[in-house]
Amino acid sequence: MTTMKISVLGAGAWGTALAIQATHAGHDVKLWGRDAAAIGQMRASRRNAAYLPDSELPAPLALTADRGQAIAHAAEGLTVIATPMSGLRETLAALPPTHRTLWLCKGFEAGSGRLGHEIARELQLGRRVGVLSGPSFAQEVAAGRPTALVAASEDASLAQVAVDAFHGERLRVYTSTDPIGVEVGGAVKNVLAIAVGVCDGLSNVAPDAPGLNARAALITRGLAEMLRLGLALGAKAETFMGLSGLGDLVLTATGDLSRNRRVGLMLAEGLAVPDILKRLGHVAEGVYSAPTVLARAREAGVEMPITEAMVALLEGRLRAGQAVDHLMGREARPE
Repeated sequence: MTTMKISVLGAGAWGTALAIQATHAGHDVKLWGRDAAAIGQMRASRRNAAYLPDSELPAPLALTADRGQAIAHAAEGLTVIATPMSGLRETLAALPPTHRTLWLCKGFEAGSGRLGHEIARELQLGRRVGVLSGPSFAQEVAAGRPTALVAASEDASLAQVAVDAFHGERLRVYTSTDPIGVEVGGAVKNVLAIAVGVCDGLSNVAPDAPGLNARAALITRGLAEMLRLGLALGAKAETFMGLSGLGDLVLTATGDLSRNRRVGLMLAEGLAVPDILKRLGHVAEGVYSAPTVLARAREAGVEMPITEAMVALLEGRLRAGQAVDHLMGREARPE
């Protein structure tokens, strides 16, 4: 194996987890975080106490609060952006166009409604960019539990670089030439996970409350919504039957580690969105992505009733039970 210089920009849970795995794979990895004090604590304790307290940082993993240093480190290797979606544009703009770059964030950019590949195109970054996505909780990746991801780029050689960087016995990396589909799947599944969380949260309220049948219907019809939007934006249908479509949707909608699912559970309890976000303490991208997903769908002439109901619920125009009643009360139609 050839040692690669890898910089991970963003020391949250997911960025830290991938940095751990890349270091274990024998690569020369530098992890950047913007908070110098937090990076100092991580360096001293060899733990990311805020995000992955149970995972030890391997001794060779370098930590820095100097972004320029981290960017320079990966000039001939691979840069991985692990910021929230809100930080992707600014981080991409700071990189030289010659860098091979993958991002991990999932969602649509607030305001512009752009996906990551659309932001990169606006910044004229060429084809040496892509997305690394799939059904993955950071805690399990950091612990070395079996996980499969997909690296998607119009540049097939870049996707192969992701395989060289991260593929191993416990972390499998597949490749795709459909970044549009991979990004749509990663963005929409967060909104659908909120809906499934609402359904599960209501399940014990009354004898006729939604149950497992309703959960299965939401996941299935949610996948149909995801597919319709993806096709309208230029994605390939088969992408949504893979890791970043069905796979990520099932994990995020049903896994207890999912923050978006937890948002839905708390909405079912009647909690307000600001209180929910305060309790979470971390970003739940579905809350911020939902209005943008709906706006892009309407712009493309795509019907997304589950997403529409979640936006109304998040904005306080519907209560949890009303949102479910709204969906179940729709007129019959061919599947």
